Amino acid sequence: MNKILIIEDDKDISDLLSIHLLDLGFECDKAYNGKEGLLMALNGTYKVIILDIKLPEMDGFEICRKIRMEKIDTPIMMLTSKSEEIDRVLGLEIGADDYITKPFSIREFIARVKVILRREQTLRSRIEEDEEEIININGLYIHVSKRIVKIHDRDVELSPKEFDLLVFLASNPGKTYNRMQLLNQVWGINFEGFEHTVNSHINRLRSKIEKNMNDPEFILTTWGVGYKFKDEA
Repeated sequence: MNKILIIEDDKDISDLLSIHLLDLGFECDKAYNGKEGLLMALNGTYKVIILDIKLPEMDGFEICRKIRMEKIDTPIMMLTSKSEEIDRVLGLEIGADDYITKPFSIREFIARVKVILRREQTLRSRIEEDEEEIININGLYIHVSKRIVKIHDRDVELSPKEFDLLVFLASNPGKTYNRMQLLNQVWGINFEGFEHTVNSHINRLRSKIEKNMNDPEFILTTWGVGYKFKDEA
């Protein structure tokens, strides 16, 4: 179903966005407060969620956290009236796929939505092609299409971005990627200046799959360059 959810308390902005998304062939559901938006996000099926940060009853950060806690991997674009780096970093840390700062042009907004949709389609196509792809190395088990991760038969709970990052690295063993390359590959947007977001995701991954974070077995650091997954060879 081609539906997009807009969670935005400014009805003029919400209506404007929905008009232009309709031109792209999408129906839009709209919520004007945080609690209503979260309920719709948890119970509906959407291609993208457009999420304002400043909302009555529940802010966008909390909504994003709760969506990701429920393992819903629908792409989220956050809208913010602030330009401070901390807001953008926090959005990426809790699982947002993109952000755009108000005021923004409709052309920029539509372009970013298209990028998110293209990336999502590419990801889905890859999963369909490798529907039964399984990575199994030294007790680390990853079922790609089912998004299951186990370490020595113990279930590992990962956020959508942590899972995507792990699969990308594990699918390219021995190859080193710098932080900017990982941002582009996993987040799909050029977030120049937010490379430390990669660091925090790597640290969380290691805390969940490594026996010893100071001496990792799977996700290795290439000093001065970036990170790589251990080469099976």
